[in-house]
Amino acid sequence: MSKIVLTAASRVGCVRSNNEDMILAYDTFVRSDIYQTELAPDNLDRFIIAVADGMGGHNAGEVASELVMQNLKFYINDLPKGLASGELEEVMNEWLQSIHQTVNARGRSNKALSDMGTTLVALLYYGERFFWLNCGDSRLYRLRNGQLKQLTTDHSLINENGEKKHSNYITNCIGAGCDDTFIDMIEFTSDFQPGDTYVLCTDGLNDMVPDDIIRDMLMNGATANALCEEAINAGGFDNVSVCVLRVE
Repeated sequence: MSKIVLTAASRVGCVRSNNEDMILAYDTFVRSDIYQTELAPDNLDRFIIAVADGMGGHNAGEVASELVMQNLKFYINDLPKGLASGELEEVMNEWLQSIHQTVNARGRSNKALSDMGTTLVALLYYGERFFWLNCGDSRLYRLRNGQLKQLTTDHSLINENGEKKHSNYITNCIGAGCDDTFIDMIEFTSDFQPGDTYVLCTDGLNDMVPDDIIRDMLMNGATANALCEEAINAGGFDNVSVCVLRVE
């Protein structure tokens, strides 16, 4: 594998006054900005690309997403080398429970931050293996051979009821005053192929732009910011944050 070309963009949209989303693009935080870099997995021990969609009154959502992303960056950097896949899954679950408690504690200690929370979707490279992680309803898609597939499962009420459309009522997240949280974590190293394109996004994209349009734009070389622009042109009812990873 030679390289991964990464573009990232996070936009406030047309309706909201502040951006509660945040992106962690390897070692860079992105909010209300655009970013591009190249990653060479053969030369790296680990990296993470993650998108968080904050929620809560006033500015609480942006506090939650930033708190989670900053904590995640340092946690991944501090992981010991040589963890087996099962061990890695265990320590990531330990991290989730810890940050869930931290976000809830911050919410309880400050009335302005009450019940703040965030989703999280991420692609993790560690020890020559690839994993995806999901908590909430932000999404990971893969474009391969002209076919766009959602790899993650929305943790939402409508999805649990067997419907495929998106729901604003999520059943799992980090914080938000919830007692419990969980994370889906899947290793897909053997299925990570040159020529693939991966998209991580908040629902500000998939609520506004149909999957077939996302597919067509990706096949025509769209960057993360181009996808954000498409969502904004469609009405931009929410913040929209996108990462596009092209495996070359």
